[in-house]
This record gives sequence, C-alpha cells and structure tokens, in this order.
Amino acid sequence: MLRVAVVGSGPSGVYTAQTLVEQSVVPDVRVDVLDRLPCPYGLVRYGVAPDHEKIKSLQGNLRTVLEDPRIRFLGHVEVGEGALTPARLLELYHAVVYCVGAARDRHLGIPGEDLPGVYPATDFVSWYSAHPDAATDSFALEGVRSAVVVGAGNVAVDVARILARGAEELRPTDMPQPALGALAGSGVREVRMVARRGPSQGRFTTKELRELGALPGVAVVVDPAELALDPAYADPAALPAVNRRNVEVLRSWAEAGPPAAGARLLGLRFYLRPVELLPGPDGRVGAVRCERTLPDGPAGVRGTGTYEDVAAQLVLRSVGYTGTPLPGLPFDPAHGTVPHEAGRVLRAGAPSPGEYVAGWIKRGATGVIGTNRPCAKETATSLLADAPSLSARSLPDPLPALRAAGSRPVEWPGWLSIEAAELSLGHSLGRGSVKIPDWAGLLAAAEAAG
Repeated sequence: MLRVAVVGSGPSGVYTAQTLVEQSVVPDVRVDVLDRLPCPYGLVRYGVAPDHEKIKSLQGNLRTVLEDPRIRFLGHVEVGEGALTPARLLELYHAVVYCVGAARDRHLGIPGEDLPGVYPATDFVSWYSAHPDAATDSFALEGVRSAVVVGAGNVAVDVARILARGAEELRPTDMPQPALGALAGSGVREVRMVARRGPSQGRFTTKELRELGALPGVAVVVDPAELALDPAYADPAALPAVNRRNVEVLRSWAEAGPPAAGARLLGLRFYLRPVELLPGPDGRVGAVRCERTLPDGPAGVRGTGTYEDVAAQLVLRSVGYTGTPLPGLPFDPAHGTVPHEAGRVLRAGAPSPGEYVAGWIKRGATGVIGTNRPCAKETATSLLADAPSLSARSLPDPLPALRAAGSRPVEWPGWLSIEAAELSLGHSLGRGSVKIPDWAGLLAAAEAAG
C-alpha cells in the first residue's frame, strides 16, 4: 500500500488525490487529504463570491472525490510548526503533496497604506465568505460613502460587485449573517475600480465584467476619454478574444447615457496609478491620490506628473497574491513558490524524496480553477513514477500518530455535521444554508457528529 498525504483540500489538492487513486499504474493507493480548516474545498468555499452559485456548485464534484473510500478527509490538522512538521509527515506517509495555495496579498508599497480603512481584498473576501480567521465585525460600512478597489482582475470585480449589490439580492446566498447585516446597513453609494493600465490589459474575464452591468439599481460609469488612451481601443481586432470582448463591453458602457437618478455608481477608471493614500478628517483614509499614466510600449505605462485625488473612506487593494513560507519547506521568496521540478520539491537543487507540490504554491498565483487539473496530474505522475522507491517501507495507519501529535482531526462525518448545522442556522434565519463564521461554532458543530 502506498500512503500519501495531500496538504490542502482545495481544487489542486482534491484533483491530486483523484489522480492518485484513479490511476492503474500503482495498485492500492490511500490518500489522506489534510486541511488546517475543519471544512473542505479551499477557495471554492472561502474565495468564490457567494452570488456565484454556478462556480460554487463545483463543490459537488469535489465532494464526490472526497467520498471515495480510498480518500480520507482530515480537517483541523495544521502542518508546519509544532509537532506536525514536514519531516514528521514524511515519517507517517510515503509521500506528501503540498497544495497550500498562495494566501498573502501583494502590497501597493505607497505612503498611507497603514491608514484605518485600507485592507487587502483578501480580508474582505474572507469576511463575506465566513472564513473563521476573519473577525465577524471586520468591516463597518455605515459611514462609508465612497469605496475604491485597486486592481483590474476578477477578485477586484468580485469585491466591487459585492459592495455595490443590494443586501436583499445576497440574502438567498450562504453569506454569513454578520456580513449580510453589515452590507444591509452600508452607506456605500459609489464604488470605483482603479487600474494603472488600460482596458485592453484588464485581467478580468468578460463574464465577470458583464455581471456588473446587470446589478439592479447600479449604474456602471466608464470615461470614454480614458478608454481612448488605449492604443488598442480604436481597433481591438488584434487583441486576444477575451480582451477584445472586454473592450467591447466597456465601450458599450462608455457610450450609454447618464445614470438614472438615485442609482448607486460603479465606476471603472483606467490609467490611474495610486501613489499615496490620504487621511480624512477623522484620521481614516479619505482619498486615493493617483498619478495619470499613459501607454508606454506594448503593456507598460509611464507617469505624467499629473495627479487626481479619488475620494474613498474604504480602500481594498487587489493587485495579486503570493505564497507564504511553510516552516520546514524550502521557499523561493522572489516567486512566492516552493522550488520544484515537475512537482518534485527541490532541496539544495536536488529532488527531495517523497515531497511534492501542486497548485499555486507550485506555479504561482495564476490560472483559474480548471488550471489545477493538469498541474495536479503532472505532480501525481512524478509521484507515481517514484512510488517503487517510496513504498518499500511498511507504514501503519497514521491517524493515531496525528492525534498523538496534538491534532483533533475533523473527519468526513464531522464535516457533514457542519453542513447540517449551517442548514439549520439558515432555516432559523428564514434563509437557505448560511455559513458558520467562527472557529468555535464550526468545531462545536463537527463534534456533534460524535
């Protein structure tokens, strides 16, 4: 029997486990999928916006994999510091695959970034997704009239949409009750996305972009003059299909008439580079000072020395993500990844027997959910090729050793108990299933399984 631990239960981890048990090269593979959280599915549960039900339905596919009898979900198991180090995991398993994502956001690196009211978009996403590490009272929105989202990717579009959307539209989702209540009392009337480059360089998908134009009571505002600065704007035919469609959607909004009276405004601004965050009279952030940029080469921009202050009592930065070091594993800080060769972890330039990576910690924070499939397959293929040398020793079930190391694993029945508790919570609130947003509530629900 080949015993494998997969650290991380998001798509990359689940796809890796699926590939390992469904292949026919190595017989009798058993996979334990470990996760620090008591709930599976990673960013599908804690990163996909609650109003994106079609994408969230991917949980059903991941669930089918995790219910395979050759795969065991063990939540609430933390790997790294303490008794359960990577070295200790290698004693308990023949191989370990780390699929731990890229959890740290990138900073803007400008003055004022530490002002109250300035947050990474990841914090906002975690809050409205009920991540147990996020405080339920993280975002008070009553006194916020104008918000700025810095970035031009799908996460920036997500957080802008949630800020602009009416709370009643979000009530049918599984958004936690504290976040729904805060959004219901929000004073936000204007949301602006600010990008330093042009519309043809936007990293959002057209589907995500179009959703902004379908929000009830929201007017999307685009400045035709900013679009016209983009060299590709006049003739977008040479652009890749997604970028071309994005430009066409933005053009339609720029050519629309004035917004309806009373509508909330969602503005998309281009060729503005934040250079400083300015305090308001209450000491919190009050505005984003931006330098006007102009195209400089195929994808670059240059500053013009002209500045504009964009009012904001809330600033969310969404300019990319990077991995964080896991104690006991090598790490490349320049790329935010673990050094590897076809998924094999490299220590001092040589493959480390039994250690592998997949997902963002392997390739960087790039791609969509589906990108994890070929990435996981490559890593699993490397592991299976190494299996004859890895499986020479006989290993017992590692679960007793995990418990002896101080872990209190939440197994699959515990997760099902959390699901049942969230459904019960939702019914008590007159809603569908509603996420439990705190550690104590999640663990109490899991323990109810016995």
